[in-house]
Amino acid sequence: MSWVYLFLAGLLEVVWAVAMKQSHGFTRAVPTGIMLVAMAGSFGLLAVAMRSLPLGTAYMVWTGIGAVGAFVVGVLMLGEVLTVQRTIAALLIVAGLVTMKLSS
Repeated sequence: MSWVYLFLAGLLEVVWAVAMKQSHGFTRAVPTGIMLVAMAGSFGLLAVAMRSLPLGTAYMVWTGIGAVGAFVVGVLMLGEVLTVQRTIAALLIVAGLVTMKLSS
């Protein structure tokens, strides 16, 4: 169950990162509120997952899901540039996440 909590925490990290971008420096109330709620949920689920997962594994997977998820959202929804180098970087992060999961 810890892996499910960790995955959900990672997804909420993507939500709060996107909401932070949409808040335009905390000048828009709704995205700022979404960011704060998603941030609290993300940290809370991460803390629950860390009850039984090693710190290094949990933190790496959490940040990796957030990083790759934010990259994907940026490309698909925000019109950010998709280059070969950025794609390779994201794939290397995914490879690291899979390796970490397999080693746990």
